[in-house]
Amino acid sequence: MSDQNLFTEFEAVSAKAWKQKIQVDLKGADYNDTLIWESPEGIHIKPFYHSDDLEGKFLVPPKASKKWSIVQFLNARDANKTNLKAREALDKGAEGLFLTIADSKIDPSALLAHIDLETVPIYFQFQFLALDYLKSVIDLANEKEVKFHLNIDIIGNLARTGNWFHNMDKDHKILKETLRYSQNFTGVSVAGVGMDLYQNAGGNSVQQLAYGLAHAHEYLNWARDEENLPICFHITVGGNYFMEIAKIRAFQLLWKTLSSEYSHAGEGHILTQPSKRNKTLYDYNVNMLRTTTECMSAILGGADAVCNLPYDALFHHENPFGERISRNQLLILKRESYFEKVANPADGSYYIEELTRQLAEKALALFKSIEKGGGFLKQLKNHTLQKKIKESAQREQQRFSEGQEVLVGTNKYRNAEDRMQGQLDRSPFRKMQKRKTLLEPILERRLAADVEQKRLRDE
Repeated sequence: MSDQNLFTEFEAVSAKAWKQKIQVDLKGADYNDTLIWESPEGIHIKPFYHSDDLEGKFLVPPKASKKWSIVQFLNARDANKTNLKAREALDKGAEGLFLTIADSKIDPSALLAHIDLETVPIYFQFQFLALDYLKSVIDLANEKEVKFHLNIDIIGNLARTGNWFHNMDKDHKILKETLRYSQNFTGVSVAGVGMDLYQNAGGNSVQQLAYGLAHAHEYLNWARDEENLPICFHITVGGNYFMEIAKIRAFQLLWKTLSSEYSHAGEGHILTQPSKRNKTLYDYNVNMLRTTTECMSAILGGADAVCNLPYDALFHHENPFGERISRNQLLILKRESYFEKVANPADGSYYIEELTRQLAEKALALFKSIEKGGGFLKQLKNHTLQKKIKESAQREQQRFSEGQEVLVGTNKYRNAEDRMQGQLDRSPFRKMQKRKTLLEPILERRLAADVEQKRLRDE
């Protein structure tokens, strides 16, 4: 085949020429009013993107790996039973485990028995903070090349519950002692940043990025005397396909910028899950479509690990069918759709490139504002962050109520014959418990919750 460039006979078309042609086709309608819309983040989305928009300057992705892990979520209520489920999930295609542990009665050695810890990354989510227990988990690493992500997030617990695990001093002391105990285990990362809270509570993409960065910055500042502080970031992905790809890419750029200022900062590891905020009780099979595109966004954005959400997780307890379907969605993406074959597949998309740039710039500006205002903890304690997330959530809720934010089967294309009474194994609605807190917690809330409660009452 000839090496001749087949396109040399065609003249390049500039962005200006394209815009002029579109303006002619609009027959007098205003280009900006008709075709440009503003996202909740304040980004103006254009009808087309061109290399002229980037002026030849492309962002350099911080990662070039095409490897990502399929992670199975399991709620560890019984060590032996969960171990059997974990081994079955690994046999059926899972490559990592995300284990929620509610209390110290769960024996970690029994929980991870007969699992090849040298090849299976383990993500923990502890609902308590106990030094001896954490040491017993780390001890399982021994001399092996393990990948343990303890995800200890004392600040995230304060934001989520309104309280420390114990108190500020004791929580920080346990975290510090755990960090120092783990220094001889190269595969163990101790700290975690739960950015999932900000998305599930209704924060927009810029807020999620800035709050996650400021959240992590608290740990970097605090741990200056430590040798190494690798952090695992737990990020949820919403339904705005391209925006979510750009969000994860932007976060990698932001973390690279921030971590380069600290010699002890490790590479940020990204664990992703689909958002809970846009999942619905009625027409629940649509949740499968939502989680598929959300997992695709996570993969294309550069996530290290993807843990899918079962389509029926809102109203069913963990069950083999829901878990199998959620796992198989990822297996299809990886092994049949070849989503593991290309490194940085979003490269070269002018649209995603511009979204990434604007998200990163806006999030960095908000991060600087937070730091100027005293930092993440101070703004959490004076309820500034809670107020901002509430305002964002209310604007999104208003768009949902007006039909601008569409959830198929709930506020559009609704099946009036759909019935859910008697099918609920668990409540899909938040139960408010009165308790004393140090500060106002950031609460997760689904968009469809109020509509669904009314439909259930009317059945």
